[in-house]
Order: sequence, then C-alpha cells, then structure tokens
Amino acid sequence: MNRIKEILKEQGRSQTWLAEQIGKSYNVVTNYCNNHSQPSIPVLNSISEILDVDVRELLVSNKKLTK
Repeated sequence: MNRIKEILKEQGRSQTWLAEQIGKSYNVVTNYCNNHSQPSIPVLNSISEILDVDVRELLVSNKKLTK
C-alpha cells in the first residue's frame, strides 16, 4: 500500500502532473494512486524525489506500532 494519492493532494498536484514527471502514462499513475498496482523501488524513489518527500512517507506500514 502507498500514500501517493494523499501526498499529491496535500501538495495540490495532479496525477497527470506526476505521470509527466516520471514518464509514465496517466493510467499507470492512477493504478499506483488507487493501490491497484505498486511502483517498483526505482520508480518509488523517483516519485519521492519529485515530490520532495522521504520515500518512507509514501508507504503504509504493515506493522502495528507498539507503545
């Protein structure tokens, strides 16, 4: 699971804009944003650089935090 859609919304950017930035089709980015498919690690790194966020901010943890 990823948070790409949430980060784009927070930054006021569109999926079309991101698709142009990473050289992928709008459909591919939409699938990433809707968690129908996941970007490869290199693509995820590119997205984090383009959005100027730590790559970990794009991911949803699969572990529950314990206190």
